Amino acid sequence: MKKKSRSLRCPSCRSLVLREDPHFPFCSERCRTIDLGKWASGGYVISTPITDPEELMDAEAAQRQQQSQTGAASNPDAATAPHDKSRR
Repeated sequence: MKKKSRSLRCPSCRSLVLREDPHFPFCSERCRTIDLGKWASGGYVISTPITDPEELMDAEAAQRQQQSQTGAASNPDAATAPHDKSRR
């Protein structure tokens, strides 16, 4: 029975790479360096939700502050004192 060799595609150039290849999962040192450069320059980003409670509270407070500032800017009457209705 023949042992099946697993292969993947190189993330940089998409050529087939065998698991036994010394540069696995890349096909060459060049492709490995290209991928590292993308990580270093911010080309790849891992985005995760905020799970730290303090960071979450800070983000919510900043969002509320921003909403209150934009609400006052879009409605100038909301930022001023109410009008005296007895002076009609």
